[in-house]
Amino acid sequence: MSSIAQKTIFYITLKALGLSVLCLSTLYIVWNFYLAGEPLFAIGMFVLATIAAVIFSFRRFYTWRFIYPGIAAIAVFIVLPVVYTSSVGFTNFSARNLLTFERVQKYHLQKTITVDGSQRPFNLTAELKIYFPKSDDRAALITPNITTAINGQLTATLYANNPPEALSIKAIIQNRAALQALTIALPNDDGGFLVADGLRNFAQISPQYTKITDGILTATDGTQLVADQDVGFFRDSNGDIVSPGWSVGVGWQNFIKIATNEGISAPMLQIFLWTCIFAFLSMVFTFSLGTGLAVLLDWKHLKGRGIYRVLLILPYAVPSFISILVFKGLFNQNFGEINLILSQLLGIKPEWFTSPLLAKSMLLIVNTWLGFPYWMLLAGGFIQAIPQDQYKAAALEGSGPIRNFFKITLPQILTPSVPLLIANFAFNFNNIVLILLLTSGGPDIAGTIIPAGSTDLLGSFTYRIAFQDSGQDFGLAGAISTLIFILTGFIAYVNFRFMQRLAAKTGAATS
Repeated sequence: MSSIAQKTIFYITLKALGLSVLCLSTLYIVWNFYLAGEPLFAIGMFVLATIAAVIFSFRRFYTWRFIYPGIAAIAVFIVLPVVYTSSVGFTNFSARNLLTFERVQKYHLQKTITVDGSQRPFNLTAELKIYFPKSDDRAALITPNITTAINGQLTATLYANNPPEALSIKAIIQNRAALQALTIALPNDDGGFLVADGLRNFAQISPQYTKITDGILTATDGTQLVADQDVGFFRDSNGDIVSPGWSVGVGWQNFIKIATNEGISAPMLQIFLWTCIFAFLSMVFTFSLGTGLAVLLDWKHLKGRGIYRVLLILPYAVPSFISILVFKGLFNQNFGEINLILSQLLGIKPEWFTSPLLAKSMLLIVNTWLGFPYWMLLAGGFIQAIPQDQYKAAALEGSGPIRNFFKITLPQILTPSVPLLIANFAFNFNNIVLILLLTSGGPDIAGTIIPAGSTDLLGSFTYRIAFQDSGQDFGLAGAISTLIFILTGFIAYVNFRFMQRLAAKTGAATS
């Protein structure tokens, strides 16, 4: 056999072994996803791995080998989270419905109650034995040393001698963990077991509920808990729900709740309008300021342009969360430097954090400060690409700087800026970091049944519902997130079409 044939066989064998190891590893991961109760992730992982195995095993799919990793990344990091979040919106998933039905039923079956009249006071002796004094109808008992317990169980025996010397309550507290882990078997005449019931007593316990069938539990007093699969809770004999619950599908209930409940729909509409205004104004302000500064820094006769450029880039170099927290201190209504200066110069102290209008203005000021360096750099690069002959020709016609900007500079930098402006709009549409760090969504909107603030964006509004509200309604947050995804896509498309037409008009006017 030739060396070429041997090498070919070697590479084929190596490839087969590599694919086999990859497939086995993938199956192991898929199986663990399934065991962890995440079938959606398991199915997604299995599908992606199967497609990858087919593409990298057959030459006919050779060209797909270069495209598939990007498609897989989009599926894993964009499509799957969106699908999962949307699926949560069709459930009652919340802080009260975190468990599965089986775990909720097991939780109720593990509940115990103390048998009436079974409490027995005890003392801990110097030998670390548990002594139960004699009562009217019960003999005195004593156990072996608590450290000799086997599997946490001791057997008590009758005790007819004088009461042993008892240790103080301090010794009981020091041995509390060992005492609470004990189960004490009573003599045959008494029967049963005792467990710790506080620091002074042991008592007999019994299960509070017994299972009749799946979903029907009977209590010791004869009452029943019946599983209601429509709401994801057990109901007692009075029809009241008993926490905790489990997650069940509720269809379009969360979406209907958003549309029909005035305590949700009214603030959500207000927040949606503010979100659109905030994203649009942030885009306009950062683009305008950044472009204006780029034009000024491009002026050849400006001395110290390098120093100005470095100083103006500093807001972009500092991490945004640090700048936001610094501005939060500067805008402090009582001790902030901004109000101190305004009070000295104008005699006013604006209520930046309590007035909705001023709070929104503050957000726009801070966001413009954080965003203009980025646009200044971009616009500076676009300006460098504009042929200088156009400005020379305009100068011969007597055109001034302002006319040059609107007739030459702006049209030519607007066209390449369109996709970046759309990205800027989409980013600010969900800029929850700025909101949460600076205003936390406040001041709050009055009359709402969910946490909603005047400066909340849809993203921060959803975050507060999911993680800061006492109910932590993940289902409602998932429904709102789905609507945000649809709205963001639609607005971005409309914005793209508008900016595309505007750029085409300005380009045509320039030509």
